[in-house]
Amino acid sequence: VVFLTNAGNCLRSAKAQELSQALGLQVSPEQVILSHSPLRLFSQFHQKCMLVAGQGPVEENALNLGFKHVVTIEALRKAYPLLDMVDQSRRPKELPPPTTGFPTIEGVILFGEPVRWETSLQLIIDVLLSNGNPGAELKDIPYPHLPILACNMDLLWMAEAKMPSRFGHGTFLLCLENIYKKVTGRELKYEALIGKPSTVTYRYAEYLIKQQAEKQGWKSPIRRLYAVGDNPMSDIYGANLYNNYLKSAQQNQVQVKRSPEAASPQAEDHLELRKDCNNSVESCESILVCTGVYRHNVDVPSKMEECTTETVFHGHRDFCFDPSLVEASYIVQDVNDAVQLAFQKENWS
Repeated sequence: VVFLTNAGNCLRSAKAQELSQALGLQVSPEQVILSHSPLRLFSQFHQKCMLVAGQGPVEENALNLGFKHVVTIEALRKAYPLLDMVDQSRRPKELPPPTTGFPTIEGVILFGEPVRWETSLQLIIDVLLSNGNPGAELKDIPYPHLPILACNMDLLWMAEAKMPSRFGHGTFLLCLENIYKKVTGRELKYEALIGKPSTVTYRYAEYLIKQQAEKQGWKSPIRRLYAVGDNPMSDIYGANLYNNYLKSAQQNQVQVKRSPEAASPQAEDHLELRKDCNNSVESCESILVCTGVYRHNVDVPSKMEECTTETVFHGHRDFCFDPSLVEASYIVQDVNDAVQLAFQKENWS
């Protein structure tokens, strides 16, 4: 079992402890996949100077993932106080001295939605337009821009508010993409999009599950995965997309390309998973529960398409909308029912 979440504003150990307390059993950090966890395999960026945005322990998370040189939005703001000008109360009262010795930024990691959106949007755009040197004046806007690694594409998420959903990191990305395009006339490009429903995140989940099986002495290969979630546009879409990937792999047609259905730029050659994951897994069954984002007030319908197909596409722009991908293999009331269903399908008493 792995616990796959698009949350990224905490440490993996903290999320494992939270799950352990909630479930009344011991969950190890190795069983937790945060939105940014697969970044530990993007070693080609680990030696570069990376700007990190989000909230929570973003710097510590980056270092734990293997990145050696990290600059936070707040550190960038302090180094270049003239950049952050939306909030009049934070504008410098006097002209600061020129900034010297600040490192050139070589890439951007977007861990999750920040607290002050206007500051992060402004400074990230500044870094992209200046090729990592916000104090410089460039004659031409650099394009392609610096590599961007983005975690968590959820437009909305379920909270305690009576209004149905709250803004997620996908909403922040939407703002960033549109500002960049409005300013430059060009599309913002991602080096990687990870977190659900990214194929690479489910691939990483398979990798960790197989590691667990080996540690527990399992001899027989794992053939089926069961993905349980409450969000059709992330949990179910991602599980179904990965199921399609597994089917293609069985037919020896795996060629991950920079296309929407292949989850855009998160190509397999970025990862060390190819040699670590054999192709024993044949399918990934998606199970939709009704205790979160997705709810219905009647009994489980017999026709899934009546309740899962959305008229408005809430997914990221780099993922094509295929109505079949948001149709769950099964719909049950809650996680307990989902586990019982998996036991039944596997003939486990």
